[in-house]
Parts: sequence; C-alpha cells; structure tokens
Amino acid sequence: MKIDAALMTRGLEDSGEMAADLERQGFAAAWGFEGPHDPFFPLVLASKQTEHMELGTAIAVAFARNPMICSQIAWDLQELSRGRFILGLGTQIRPHIEKRFSQPWSKPAARMREFALAIRAIWECFTEGTRLDFRGEFYNHTLMTPVFNPGPNPFGPPKLFIAGVGAKMVEVVGEVADGFFVHPFHSPAFMESDTLPALRRGLDRGGRARENFQISCQTIVAMGSNDEEISTARQKAKGQISFYGSTPAYRGVLDHHGYPDLQPKLNRMSKEGRWLEMINEIDDELFDTIGVSGTPEEVGQRLRERNAFADRTTLMLYNETDRDAVIDVIRTAS
Repeated sequence: MKIDAALMTRGLEDSGEMAADLERQGFAAAWGFEGPHDPFFPLVLASKQTEHMELGTAIAVAFARNPMICSQIAWDLQELSRGRFILGLGTQIRPHIEKRFSQPWSKPAARMREFALAIRAIWECFTEGTRLDFRGEFYNHTLMTPVFNPGPNPFGPPKLFIAGVGAKMVEVVGEVADGFFVHPFHSPAFMESDTLPALRRGLDRGGRARENFQISCQTIVAMGSNDEEISTARQKAKGQISFYGSTPAYRGVLDHHGYPDLQPKLNRMSKEGRWLEMINEIDDELFDTIGVSGTPEEVGQRLRERNAFADRTTLMLYNETDRDAVIDVIRTAS
C-alpha cells in the first residue's frame, strides 16, 4: 500500500521544499487541497523540487471551475512534473458552491459524470487533434482553435481521481475516473457493505477492471511515542470526527455502526456552537472504528490491516510528529 501526505504549506514559497522533504521521508505522493491557497499553485513549485513522488489535488473543487480550465491546468502540471500529476476533483457541498464560489448547483452526480467526460474529450482533442465537439446537459465545449491547443503531452494524459460519498457519486467514480478518493469519515465495514458494491457497479457500467483502478483513502491517525502522547492525539482527532459526524452526508457510517441518533445530535450542537462539547460524544469504540492510533510501528501495522480495501492512504495526523516516526510508519505500512 502506498502512503501519501497532504502538502500542508505554511506559505506558497515553502511548497517546493516541503514537497522535497516529504519525498525524502518516503511518501509516495503529495496532495494539494482546496484550502487557504489554490490547490494547484503549490504543485507547480513541488514539481520542480521533487523527482519521483506523485503530485496531485485532493481535492480541487470541480464545480467552482469548468472542464476546460481543469483540463489545461492538469495538462501543464503533467508536463511540469514529467508525468507524475493526478487531477483529483470533488464536488464540495451546495452552500459553498452557491455562496462561496457563486456557481450553480444541481444534480451533483450527473454533473460530475459530465464534467469528467468533458475533460476526457478535451484531452483527446489535445492528443489526437480531433475536433472538439462535447455537448451535454451542463457543459458544452465545441471550440478549440489551433493557437489554443497545446498539442500532445509528452507524458500522456494525467490520471483523474474523483471523491465521492453517496452511492450515486461512487458509481460515477467507478464509471469515469481512474481513482476514487474515500472520505476520512469511513470504516472498513461500511466500505464493504455499501461503498465498494457501488464502486463495482460503476466499474461494470464503464466496462473497466478493478486492477486498472486505484482506491485512495484518507485515514485519521493519532500517533505518539507513549500513552500520554497517543491519548492527547486521540482527543484532538475526536474533535475532527465530531465535526465530520455532524454532517448529514456522513450519517450512513454512524447508522451502520449503531449510532443512529448521533448525527442529528452533533448537528444541533454544531449550530449552537458547542464544538468542545461535541468531542465528548465520540467514544473510544467509535474512534477506533474510524481512525487508528498507537506508536509508529503499531500505526503502520494497523494501517495495513484496516485499509486492505485500498491501494493507497493519506495520513491525517493530529499531533506534531518527528521525521523518524513518520518514516517508521511508512516502512511498516508499505
């Protein structure tokens, strides 16, 4: 299993050196994300200071952009990184799309499917020089004059990963993407019972084989060198779990594991601003269902066992961790 890292930059100027340090530690990929900075810009610097580590977005918000913009940026980053770029897309939720990005929201699964197909059509136009003639319900791309066509990429088209939670979106991912981003609020049992069957339906619909597809999951990790450090990290991670658990989209995991009343309760508490109190609603059994904790060696082994369904995982660490500890996790889990 590949072990990846988030490219958590303090500032854009640090992106390149931070990515180089992640590569030296042994991470297989570094992911930019849609946070206080654009998800693509740090990867430009990272592409010039790394040699073999994959680089990608986990995620860039698709519906804040359009297929042509994403296609061109991904094309350039694929060339800059010498074939190591992965375009990772997600939908975000309706309030952010409408109120933060001022973009339309409708039929997210159908829109994402069309978004991905439009990107494929644009990349085919770049590669083969074929006439661009994509017409859909949400997106139309029918103009590509030679001056705007970058031509074939010397490293071929990038891989396309898509994030999804509900069955409809997961089926779309299996049908049209090269990889699937699993949200950190998941459990192996819920994956086996609900998520993976939906993914297989999508793969079958697209006539695609699982061995040519990657599953990438984020894993909540509370790590330390002793019991006190581990306990502190677990408490911090419980805060993140309680935040995720307040979101209606993630209720299925809680229902599956016998917590049917927890999501509405956490949602009410979040609206009342009772964030610290929400942490106490996450018991140890629920934490161990969703996350992993322990010493570096224990975490590495548990990642291998827990994420047997995945090809790669991104560590979500909740305390300051020294380089040697991270290297031990990667060595044990890989």
